[in-house]
Amino acid sequence: MILRAAIAGVSGRMGHALLEAVAADPGCALCSAIDRPGSPLVGQDPGAAYGVPSGAQVTDQPAVALQGANVLIDFTRPEATFGYLDACVAAGVPLVIGTTGFDEAGKARITAAAQRIPVVFAPNMSVGVNLLMKLAELAAQVLEDGYDIEIIEAHHRHKVDAPSGTALGLGQAVARALDRDLSSCAVYGREGVTGERDPKTIGFATVRGGDIVGDHTLLFAGIGERVELTHKASSRATFAQGALRAAKWLQGRAPGLYDMRDVLNLH
Repeated sequence: MILRAAIAGVSGRMGHALLEAVAADPGCALCSAIDRPGSPLVGQDPGAAYGVPSGAQVTDQPAVALQGANVLIDFTRPEATFGYLDACVAAGVPLVIGTTGFDEAGKARITAAAQRIPVVFAPNMSVGVNLLMKLAELAAQVLEDGYDIEIIEAHHRHKVDAPSGTALGLGQAVARALDRDLSSCAVYGREGVTGERDPKTIGFATVRGGDIVGDHTLLFAGIGERVELTHKASSRATFAQGALRAAKWLQGRAPGLYDMRDVLNLH
């Protein structure tokens, strides 16, 4: 069966990467694409500008884009995602969400929608990053005592949320392994006279600059040694390929909220 995929935010960086990934995958075909109202791409073949003509068309109407689609893949912004979420529920189309920056109310809205359609929602679609999260849990269990935990992430200058969803996901993985509540033990910035480090905290450091696709390092700093787990993305293709893997995995699934751990059987 050929997966007929619809892509949201097709004019964006991830939209471009998804177009290329679909074009390169013989098991996938582009059904349609969505872009913002007023986009010059509306009515055009979304792949033509990137040298991968598809025969599909860009629309600014999600309901139109979902006609005949097996899945919608969304890497946009939370405010746009909610519109796609509602459209997918109405059409009964599975949804892959790679968008980050949701607050708790937004996450609850996704959870509610997943009672009606199958949804893969993950802060990072990279296979390597999700392996990193599994390794983070194991490392945290082994290095629980005597090691300070810091998460350092770096992204391009255009990223609008911080820390990244992936960094927060790493923090959640570590906190879960240590039976801690990330909301109460996270430290997101340090300035001035901060006093000694609380050994029960999980620290975050954020770098923004240039065209960095995405770097994440989980640091366990002990006395006399450091253990570092690092993932560096050199291309958005890794996220697009992971999203397609999730989209294929969703086919035939029951309604529910899934993540990449489910897709990769990393539980």
